Amino acid sequence: MAIVTISRGSYSRGKEVAEKLAQELGYECISRDILLEASDEFNIPEIKLIRALHDAPSVLERFQNGKERYLSYLKSALLQHVKSDNVVYHGLAGHYFLRDIPHVLKVRVIADMADRVKEEMKRENISAEKALYILKKDDEERRKWGIQVYGMDTWDSRLYDMVLNVKTLTVDDAIRILSDTVRNPAFKTTPESQKRIDDMALAMKVQVALVQMVPSVKVEADAGHVFVSAFGENVPRSGDLMAKIKAIAAGVDGVGDVTLNVLETPGPQHRVNPFHNIA
Repeated sequence: MAIVTISRGSYSRGKEVAEKLAQELGYECISRDILLEASDEFNIPEIKLIRALHDAPSVLERFQNGKERYLSYLKSALLQHVKSDNVVYHGLAGHYFLRDIPHVLKVRVIADMADRVKEEMKRENISAEKALYILKKDDEERRKWGIQVYGMDTWDSRLYDMVLNVKTLTVDDAIRILSDTVRNPAFKTTPESQKRIDDMALAMKVQVALVQMVPSVKVEADAGHVFVSAFGENVPRSGDLMAKIKAIAAGVDGVGDVTLNVLETPGPQHRVNPFHNIA
């Protein structure tokens, strides 16, 4: 089986596509669930987190280590959901967080601006001019958020396996195309791709456990072996604190052993697989 991520703009009918596709495939459909879980981890009201997603990215900086915590909590919540497979996700940045997983079909759903304006006018009872202004502003804020927080432009078609324009194509057409595509052997879960997502999920659980203590932490995992890298000139190197970091990581369910490395700055030499020397 597979995982489908659907990126969408407001009033692009992407939510409708996601829900109907999940029903057609018998998959779980998730979106707001991830925000709720991230909001719980942040210990802030959900409405504040939702508002942060539509304001300038600097909103997250109002919280201590906001960006690092937000990304860790959101990615961890998503990975815990999708590691069991058979999921359609139409929330934030699924194509970004899961971009290296082979059995993820990454889709962008777009719609004609005139159709989006009509929908906004109908739902908000506003003029065409105001509706167009709101939609353009929302599109730009989402794009800015993607670039500044995730380092990607959500309008870049290279992020996706497929871009569908729901104009000439109907929603039902999109469902047929996607349901056929997701059954392609290229998107079938393999033992190797499942291991990769399981390793990522474990690494993010450890990262969430550590991110308040060490915001610049990076964690990788390989079948229960966990490698923790803490970056930054101000990262304390006392023996007691390093032992505490290691103990917290080791206490996460699923962790076998932990290797800890404290570095001033991340570099290319630290991107190699650290597990080849681990017994």
